Amino acid sequence: MRPVGPPNNRTYNFRSMAAIVVDGNALAREVRSEAGSLLSRLASRGLRSPSLAIVQIGDDAGASLYTRRLQRSFADTGVRVEVRQLAASASQGEALACIAELSRDQAIDAIQVQTPVPAHIGFSALADALDPAKDVDGVHPINAGLLAQGRPAIVPATPLGGFEILTRHGIAISGARAVVVGRSPTVGRPMALLLLQHDATVTVCHTRTKSLGSIVAEAEILAVAAGRPRLIAAEMVRPGSAVIDFGVSVVDGKAVGDVDPAAADRAGLYTPVPGGTGPMTTAILLRNAITLYCRAHGVAEP
Repeated sequence: MRPVGPPNNRTYNFRSMAAIVVDGNALAREVRSEAGSLLSRLASRGLRSPSLAIVQIGDDAGASLYTRRLQRSFADTGVRVEVRQLAASASQGEALACIAELSRDQAIDAIQVQTPVPAHIGFSALADALDPAKDVDGVHPINAGLLAQGRPAIVPATPLGGFEILTRHGIAISGARAVVVGRSPTVGRPMALLLLQHDATVTVCHTRTKSLGSIVAEAEILAVAAGRPRLIAAEMVRPGSAVIDFGVSVVDGKAVGDVDPAAADRAGLYTPVPGGTGPMTTAILLRNAITLYCRAHGVAEP
């Protein structure tokens, strides 16, 4: 993982300043601009553009929206995107064959399997079938295992985007008391591992944790990925803390996070929903794709 320093090498003391509401779109533009600069250097050396293959099974509205968003974002930066759309009725064998074909294709540098997948198809089997060297979102067991051992090869984009929000705002992670609410293998667990590897003292909680409020109240860094709208009430948040909200649920037709928005009045740094961690996920996925391309072609990584 490429280390990212704080702006102007500063570390913010949020107890002495007004809360920062993160502009995830602005940060994502920074990441895409950095990626664009690297792609320009690759082109100047006569190298082809990186390519991403997206495998989508079925026509889930959320997955389709995300696929279109990735297509636009990647194309604007100069990364080629190929979408493999399989019917919702496709068998697991057909899905595995598609992933195997893409894994063998030397013109494909990175592969993303969109979720959710139909109930009759096991996502774990699809993740296992990926070539680990083309696994753009770090879901293959080898990549997950390397992250757990403190030797990350490729890190899931959502938690890495949240982590970069912290580093790009100069949040002091080493020695901080961090609480992660959520234990999914794609967000909560890797976020906890990233914080631990940067010397935070980390507690992992979930929706069945007893006395959740008292544990959350201790957090200098709070990352929430439980999938429960407004699970974290404002009064649970430690004043001056950095709050990273990964949750996205639809309530009364509006996107809401796992943290009550009123927490912004107590936090030192707060990621809103929408507009916080979401844009960074897409941008980091782009950077991951370029990283995989560079490794495959012996080029210095971003």
